[in-house]
Amino acid sequence: MELQSVSLEIPQGCNLILGQTHFIKTVEDLYEIMVGISAQVQFGIAFCEASGDCLIRIASNDLSLQEIATRYAQSIGAGHSFLIVFRQAYPINFLNAIKQCPEVCTIYCATANPVQVILAETGQGRGILGIIDGFSPQGIETTEDVNARHNLLRHIGYKL
Repeated sequence: MELQSVSLEIPQGCNLILGQTHFIKTVEDLYEIMVGISAQVQFGIAFCEASGDCLIRIASNDLSLQEIATRYAQSIGAGHSFLIVFRQAYPINFLNAIKQCPEVCTIYCATANPVQVILAETGQGRGILGIIDGFSPQGIETTEDVNARHNLLRHIGYKL
């Protein structure tokens, strides 16, 4: 078994959701979730099929984001993994619906940070062991940091 990592640099202004699923209709269901929740979200989806033709299945309402999701899926190459790269929305808007999608097994991350995907590769294929999302903590928040966090949440509409 070989361990490796794949780095994903999320484009400016975008977010990524990376997960594990189990069925070919995932692409259609994730597409419906995205457009059903937000009219303005722009996104690309890529799903690595793990049996049959073993293709990367794709869908989007933005071809540039579809290309990014496809490139990421190719570099990860883990069966039954999926990626959604999107802008004009936040992951919090979609996570509950994606978790409720019958074929979705796991969400590894939902982030705008740089991501490293930790993979194991055997003779059969690749699997995701985990992810590194962003960077390690640099300290403990101060009162000023707490106020800044509260102000940000109010600015983006999550608190009154």
